[in-house]
Amino acid sequence: MHHPAPEQPAHAVARLRATFRTGRTKPTDWRTAQLRGLRAMLTEHDTELTAALHADLGKSAYEAYRTEIDFTIREIDHTLDHLDAWLRPEPAPVPPHLGEATAWTQYDPLGVVLVIAPWNYPAQLLLAPMVGALASGNAVVAKPSELAPATSAVLARLLPRYLDTDAVAVVEGGVPETTALLAERFDHIFYTGNGTVGRIVMAAAARHLTPVTLELGGKSPVFVDRDADPATVAERLVAGKFLNAGQTCVAPDYVLTDPETARALEPALTRAVEKLYGATPETSDAYGRIVNERHFDRLTGLLGSGRVVVGGGSDRATKYIAPTVLADVAPESPVMQEEIFGPILPLVTVAGLDEAIAFINDRDKPLALYAFTGSGTTRRRLAAETSSGGLGFGLPLAHLTVSDLPFGGVGESGMGNYHGRYSIETFSHRKAVLEKPLV
Repeated sequence: MHHPAPEQPAHAVARLRATFRTGRTKPTDWRTAQLRGLRAMLTEHDTELTAALHADLGKSAYEAYRTEIDFTIREIDHTLDHLDAWLRPEPAPVPPHLGEATAWTQYDPLGVVLVIAPWNYPAQLLLAPMVGALASGNAVVAKPSELAPATSAVLARLLPRYLDTDAVAVVEGGVPETTALLAERFDHIFYTGNGTVGRIVMAAAARHLTPVTLELGGKSPVFVDRDADPATVAERLVAGKFLNAGQTCVAPDYVLTDPETARALEPALTRAVEKLYGATPETSDAYGRIVNERHFDRLTGLLGSGRVVVGGGSDRATKYIAPTVLADVAPESPVMQEEIFGPILPLVTVAGLDEAIAFINDRDKPLALYAFTGSGTTRRRLAAETSSGGLGFGLPLAHLTVSDLPFGGVGESGMGNYHGRYSIETFSHRKAVLEKPLV
């Protein structure tokens, strides 16, 4: 069977820009048709997508549906429900010295947008940004992750069947293809991934003065207060940390707590892992695998950074690393030097809240900060005295699922945000308009 040669990045961008200049993508009808197309693709091919996600990451069908397919469908539905209201021009008061004049702001599409997706949620993190880009009336070049090849192939095959191919192009491939794309001029680049590549993307964008949204990661800390119930904390921590085998940008990275609370958490965390994944997590349908050997080797190298409370086992042949909790972890140990991005949860002890806040503020600003505490004062202090992309009290990861909250980082964990109406702000230009009558 003859496969056509993949389209060259320069050709794809020129083709999409030509479409955009005709005005075709601007009407609301076109935008909603694209969103409905995406929705139909997700509902009609959910089994194909879940199979690909299992092949790439060992995701269970339930987890793939919940975190990738249903997540994106809900984002689409929320956008369809509110798009007309979001796009309405907003009147602005005019100062008296201008006399009879009116002023307003309106959202203009930016043009041709590049969305570069990561491998850990390879469907959601390609499609959810596309929802905002298409809803804003842009043409889109979609770049799925080559490190999730099964999902990349399915998306590259299906997206052209459901979207306007004159305005949406999928470019598959690795570093050479991405590098070629980044040489082109875009009107916005949306990148999800790590800070190292984020810098490369931003440098490439600077050559064309292209604005960027960078969704990066970082070590998201968890503060556990003395008054928090260890069993509740452990169950919620385990569910958030070991989802997708820990390969989640907003996963709890490490725990900060006092020595006594740390000791109480150890048996509670052991019980919570067993309750969720059974005595042998390697046989659990609900527990995923590490994406590749490189990350497997990196992660197993971190297992010696503390005393193993639960887990610690691994199998390179199947890229399995057990859900692992490490205690007595020193702040200078290897596991504390970089974002873990895997199923290892270190417990680091501090004297109390003051020391925890200082510990957090001495490091890069994280994508998320979580805390388990019954104290309103502690919650207020964490909110006021730390900086993070998002802040979650009592439940990790959940803030991402609220469509009316912006999702994004700050400092080293990224810039810009999206979801819901914030995606419209990201992928549009808010134009100021003034009108003064001639008579």
